[in-house]
Amino acid sequence: MATPEVDVRVPQAALSVRYADVRRHTEWLCEPLEPEDMTVSSMPDVSPTKWHLAHTSWFFETFVLAARDDAYASPNPRYAYLFNSYYVQAGERHCRAQRGLVTRPTVSEVFDYRRHVDEHMHALLESVDDDPVVTLGLHHEQQHQELILTDIEHVFWMNPLRPAYGSRLRTYDVESSDVPMPAWRAIRGGIYHIGHTGGGFAFDNELPSHRVLIEDFEIASRLVTNGEFLEFIEDGGYRRADLWLAAGLALVREQHREAPLYWERDDDGWSEFTLEGVRPLDPREPVCHVSYYEADAFARWAGCRLPTEEEWETAARLHPDLPDLFGARWQWTRSAYVAYPGYAPAGGALGEYNGKWMSDQWVLRGSSFATAPGHARTTYRNFFPSDTRWQFTGLRLAK
Repeated sequence: MATPEVDVRVPQAALSVRYADVRRHTEWLCEPLEPEDMTVSSMPDVSPTKWHLAHTSWFFETFVLAARDDAYASPNPRYAYLFNSYYVQAGERHCRAQRGLVTRPTVSEVFDYRRHVDEHMHALLESVDDDPVVTLGLHHEQQHQELILTDIEHVFWMNPLRPAYGSRLRTYDVESSDVPMPAWRAIRGGIYHIGHTGGGFAFDNELPSHRVLIEDFEIASRLVTNGEFLEFIEDGGYRRADLWLAAGLALVREQHREAPLYWERDDDGWSEFTLEGVRPLDPREPVCHVSYYEADAFARWAGCRLPTEEEWETAARLHPDLPDLFGARWQWTRSAYVAYPGYAPAGGALGEYNGKWMSDQWVLRGSSFATAPGHARTTYRNFFPSDTRWQFTGLRLAK
């Protein structure tokens, strides 16, 4: 997989062109779907595709158009209630867990809403060369592009017919019939800088750049594979209390878990549900859809640990040739999602974007096969709660 530069800059094309490209890509992702597919929420964490299409439009409507033009009029003022996600300062919001119960507006009406917002945005961008809020909105929409895919995979998995999204996005390309044993890259301890250093876009949680003290460590040359995780399962990994954090073990026992999400076993062996449908489990591919609890338990079983986010970023800077740093699976770290030293959220509703979530979550680094082109960078801090499994999450070992 290609390794992005440390700082992925917004392309030098006009902002209006960049806006059109991002918005078009979102709709391209929806082309394999039927309207019925786009209205379903299969669990509280999953939002209907229709909602993602509308929410990303609401973002531009609220924080750009309405904020700068008192004469701007939404096609329906109640959309602000339906399609706000968690911005408390932006107004009241519809319950997240009930998004799949909303049949109106229809999918067609949501696309009309997008066109309405796009027309006004293109008129505004004709005279704008650079705008930090618009740029933030584009990166925000790219995040929702990946969520469209993770969410529809869960929706289709919950359907007894197990429909396939399609093959326009390959989950992983295995380059050979054999996966080499992992090698270890040694990193000498010392004081290193992590965080975004300027030049190009970054979310506020990547700032400020600061020094960290890192002890000597080693990081694996590749991601953990399905085959290796299967060995963990066959060795009783899900039943061994000595491998699990207490909350993870309680959850595994309560829900009778025995494998990553979307793995299934029958008389013919293990299979895996993917965006391309059900297929035999490929032992060579990096394991996917594991929680922090599962990643941590596997690392203990393997006699290793998860890297800290400081170690991951330092290794990525020193060894950018490490396979699958980007473009395969998001990689769990053992770092809690907290503020960097000196961090302060912006004022207003946009200050709620990242800062309000800095508790009870873990940092993931890298990117997945579904991450939007140009969206990944070495300093990017993704974050999810301990039990998140419906995202494209895997792991890389350290010791």
